[in-house]
Amino acid sequence: MSTTTLPTAAPVDQAPASTPPGKAGRRGRRGLAGSFVSHAILIVASFTALFPIAWLVFLSLGPDKDDYLHPERIFGKMTFDNYTFVLTETNFTDWLVSTLIVSLGTTVIGVLVAATTGYAVSRMRFPGYRKFMWVLLVTQMFPVAVLMVPMYEILSELRLIDSYLGLILVYCSTAVPYCAWLLKGYFDTIPFEIDEAGRVDGLTPFGTFARLILPLAKPGLAVAAFYSFITAVGEVAFATVFLLSDTKYTFAVGLQSFVSEHDAQRQYMAATAVLVAVPVSAFFYLVQKNLVTGLTAGGTKG
Repeated sequence: MSTTTLPTAAPVDQAPASTPPGKAGRRGRRGLAGSFVSHAILIVASFTALFPIAWLVFLSLGPDKDDYLHPERIFGKMTFDNYTFVLTETNFTDWLVSTLIVSLGTTVIGVLVAATTGYAVSRMRFPGYRKFMWVLLVTQMFPVAVLMVPMYEILSELRLIDSYLGLILVYCSTAVPYCAWLLKGYFDTIPFEIDEAGRVDGLTPFGTFARLILPLAKPGLAVAAFYSFITAVGEVAFATVFLLSDTKYTFAVGLQSFVSEHDAQRQYMAATAVLVAVPVSAFFYLVQKNLVTGLTAGGTKG
């Protein structure tokens, strides 16, 4: 009796065929090339962003006003005398105090007004609320030269020329419209059910805004605060016209004292600019945790 051997069936769950070595190699090379390109772009972008700062610090170490024309000469004579002169022989301390008063005042008042405005437009439907936001936007269309004269007349009537409060109000007129639009878009992303829950718990509209909405809007508030602060620190035209006393100059106006009709002390300007960056960098460090989130979240719904 003969026996017949049947062919063995292939297993059902047989492992798939491996990828040909050629394709795997090409995929790996593409991944390596993409990583190289992305890293190269990041390096170039970082260099582009950091080079002006490094160059400014380098020029601030040159003792002569014309060292910027021959920067290679600075290596042999680097000194911190420029910083010593700025800190001891100028009104740098007064400029610092004035800048902090104006910038922090603009930040606090501007963010408070913008937050309440943005929340009201986001949650309340009063007559003309849409047109109101467009009116705020239209105010940003006028150049500084057009606004200078009527603002000067208003501040003169209110006796606020050469005062911190007058300059703060002028800066708020610039910062509030943009910040109101920004925060309105951010408040739109916060569910309305949170407001209803606050009313159920017996909170007033202002209590709901202060205790429930503002803590959730920290990223948007951080962006608005940073924008208001930078606006006040870097603005020159209004500060030059509305501040008359040397001791009340902000940094932006104080820098102009190193430039005369026939001369420019650029080494002192560079040293002062480096010192000006210190409070701005400190403020950025305080708000940077929420800054990126606030920049992206406010535009998701509007």
